[in-house]
Amino acid sequence: MGCLKNVTRALFLTVVVVGFMAFGGQDYIKRVVKNYINPSHDIVLERAQKIGDFSKINKEFEIEKAAGIMGYNAVLAEHKASGQKMVVIDSAKKAPITAEDIKSPDVEEKLKAAINKVKYQAAAVEDFRVTEKGTMTSYGQEVPYVKFTARIKKLPIGEISGIISVVKDKNGNDKILVSANEKDRYSQLIANEFFKEIK
Repeated sequence: MGCLKNVTRALFLTVVVVGFMAFGGQDYIKRVVKNYINPSHDIVLERAQKIGDFSKINKEFEIEKAAGIMGYNAVLAEHKASGQKMVVIDSAKKAPITAEDIKSPDVEEKLKAAINKVKYQAAAVEDFRVTEKGTMTSYGQEVPYVKFTARIKKLPIGEISGIISVVKDKNGNDKILVSANEKDRYSQLIANEFFKEIK
């Protein structure tokens, strides 16, 4: 009796799956997977709004992705003309680096320790060096940043330059701000223009 029930259940599921596929189910599954992997620009903007207000950024910047990365929510944007990347990471209450760390005299060691905690196997950061400190505006505040140079292992881009900053949003959550480009193409003016418009 139990064997007959299992055979009947299997036949029923087969009929349902075949029927689903016959009436366009395969196209539906492809659309769902495509929208999940490559969401529309409107969905990306909607996700980005959970991290900050990006509605005022200049049209020369394009928000490419807004998703969860290694347990953090992040927004990735690009300056279309230069290829410079900007990343805003919402680290909530578990920031690997803080604004106080950015201001500290041993910031380079603190950043190296944070980088080692979040190593990503596809690309490793080597020869990380802090070259200068400064401030910029983001989330309506003046925030400290450090400029750095580094080498990216396992990727064809080689040496990069950029900045790392941390700002607290109105809810008290740390946002890590990063901008980077190939070493000789990095522009602080581009980073300033992007980050100042985020609220």
